[in-house]
Amino acid sequence: MTVVAIHQPNYMPWLGYFWKIARADVFVLLDDVQYSKGSYINRTRILGADGAPRWLSVPVSARLGDAINRVRPAAPSWPQRHLDVLRPGYRRARSFTETWPEIASLYEHLPESDLAGGNRLLIERLCDVLELPRRFVLSSSLATDDAVGDDRLVRIVEAVAPGGTYLSGRGGRGYQDERKFRDAGLRLVYTDFTHPEYTQWAGSFVSGLSILDALFHCGRVAVSGWLRRATSGAGAFA
Repeated sequence: MTVVAIHQPNYMPWLGYFWKIARADVFVLLDDVQYSKGSYINRTRILGADGAPRWLSVPVSARLGDAINRVRPAAPSWPQRHLDVLRPGYRRARSFTETWPEIASLYEHLPESDLAGGNRLLIERLCDVLELPRRFVLSSSLATDDAVGDDRLVRIVEAVAPGGTYLSGRGGRGYQDERKFRDAGLRLVYTDFTHPEYTQWAGSFVSGLSILDALFHCGRVAVSGWLRRATSGAGAFA
């Protein structure tokens, strides 16, 4: 049964985002919903040079009500500025030397005027780095009429995998109408992701940071292997 996951195209997402990609046959990037200021669409959390968590944000130009795929970066030099923040923040991480060239190359050809497109490119290229098989679809390419909420999720899954399974975040238990999925002949399951711990250069472990944090500390091989074999957050990078 085909597994479908749906999520906004976040900027350099956390480990749980890629855990969901690794468990989906089709990953739909929800690029035509309303942009929310202060969301993970244009920012992510990393460790700063002082070892404390901080936000790494893409400056954007957006009007109230704009869809994510209409939001534009406000400064063309932001990719280099982000690299200038990442280097001192992670140069003491144990896998920095092996990881840095690959990460730096991800930023080289990002589109200057397309936030969603840039995020999609980063996500897809990180999946290549992590050797995660995936099929991405943009929600804006699907005909879902004016459906909203659960009705739209149902139509998206029906469009890409009739009779398939929708893999939802666990937070969906609190608001999703499971009956709508059953009535459409779809199976609804929830993720059981629990963030694993690993050694960070700054000391006490900080959870929920960008996947860049795991890559710089643990390396591509360890992160890739864990994402592909772990059935939940149990276990460690090894």
